[in-house]
Amino acid sequence: MVATPASIRSQSKRMRRLFFAVLFRQIGLLWPIFSGVLIVMVASGLIVGRIEGWDVGASLYFTFVTGLTIGYGDVVPKHAIARVLALLIGLSGIVLTGLVAAVSVQALSAADRDRDRAKHD
Repeated sequence: MVATPASIRSQSKRMRRLFFAVLFRQIGLLWPIFSGVLIVMVASGLIVGRIEGWDVGASLYFTFVTGLTIGYGDVVPKHAIARVLALLIGLSGIVLTGLVAAVSVQALSAADRDRDRAKHD
C-alpha cells in the first residue's frame, strides 16, 4: 500500500495530537513535583539575592540562569552560604530538566506505539 500525502498528513496530525495529549496528562500527574522543584529553586534564589543584596529581578535571573545550567557568570554569589544555595538551585534545575525530558520521551514513545499499532491494523 502506497501512502498518499493526505494519509501521511492525517497520520502526522493524529501522532501530534496523541503526543500532546500524553504530554499534558504526564505533566498533570507530575505537576506536584514540578511545582515543588520550582518553589525550591525560586525560594533559594530569593534567599541568595537577599544575602547578596540583589533586587528581585537579579535574584530570579540568577535562579533561572543557574537552574538551567547556563551560568553566564555575570551575577555570582560571593558568600559561602549563597554558593551552597546556588548548588541547590543547580541540582534542582537538573532534576527539573530530567523530568521534562522524561515526560517528553514518554509522550513520544506513546505516539510511536500508536503509529506501530495503526500500521499493523
